[in-house]
Amino acid sequence: MAQQKLALVLGATGGIGGEVARGLLARGWRVRALHRNPVRAAQHCGDIAWVPGDAMRQADVVAAAAGAALIVHAVNPPGYRHWDRLVLPMIDNTIAAAQAAGARIVLPGTVYKYGPDAVPLIAEDAPQHPVTRKGAIRVALEARLEAAAARGVRSLIVRAGDYFGPTPGSSWFSQGMVRPGRPATSISAPGRAGVGHQWAYLPDVAETMLQLIDREDLLPPFARFHMAGHWDADGTQMAAAIARAVGRPGLRVRAFPWWLATLAAPFVPFLREVQEVAYLWRRPVRMSNARLLAVLGREPHTPLDIAVRTTLAGLGCLDR
Repeated sequence: MAQQKLALVLGATGGIGGEVARGLLARGWRVRALHRNPVRAAQHCGDIAWVPGDAMRQADVVAAAAGAALIVHAVNPPGYRHWDRLVLPMIDNTIAAAQAAGARIVLPGTVYKYGPDAVPLIAEDAPQHPVTRKGAIRVALEARLEAAAARGVRSLIVRAGDYFGPTPGSSWFSQGMVRPGRPATSISAPGRAGVGHQWAYLPDVAETMLQLIDREDLLPPFARFHMAGHWDADGTQMAAAIARAVGRPGLRVRAFPWWLATLAAPFVPFLREVQEVAYLWRRPVRMSNARLLAVLGREPHTPLDIAVRTTLAGLGCLDR
């Protein structure tokens, strides 16, 4: 029997890292994950081979990646803290590990690397003029991957809209629109009615990555794809889907308190960061998935009502 392929997942306890790890296991891959407390992490998913280490230590990442054909770089500084000191060293460590192992890097991309000049419809090669600190760091991160391609390090970047899914984490859905762990009695809407917004269901993002990984022979060394995800054309459809999922069509929808985010930003890292990307809620922002469709034929897509209900159940926001 042919030996199973091995993947190293960095950030396997997170939303997208966990989804990709489970998908790889279902496809017959062996999955290894790096964690500072592997015993505790093993309670999260026992089918993963957890090894001790830190993504900030290059020797740990290189050792964990030995024999891997794939490195999923889904690790981020917790709580949006210290991006300026942590993000680029972590990708440098992953690049070094991928070069040593001959592995392809898979990176979940973001939309905030684009500034207002790239909207409303963004292609993979659109100008990158970010207006935020985080956006500038993401531009630098991807530039390092592109430069590494000239040294034989392959990478795959899949960019999507605002994440939502059944795993709690730092997302607009779980930290802005509803409150995890309690039934939804109201909805906080960050955008303006009439302004479109793009969402991405985590299991769909993971499946998209996995289908692209399955087509390794069709991918260039530095591969970039955009997902269409769920397009909320008038900025009200996500809130309406939440109301349908909880069985309360008249559920109250209130505007997100941007003024409060301004006041609390110096003390709450999440609010400081979301304040920077407020422009993404004030105008339609949509990514074109034409390049993705040319390779896959269709984009993995869970119907919105199913995705929202599954997400709310996972977050503990439905009445039992």
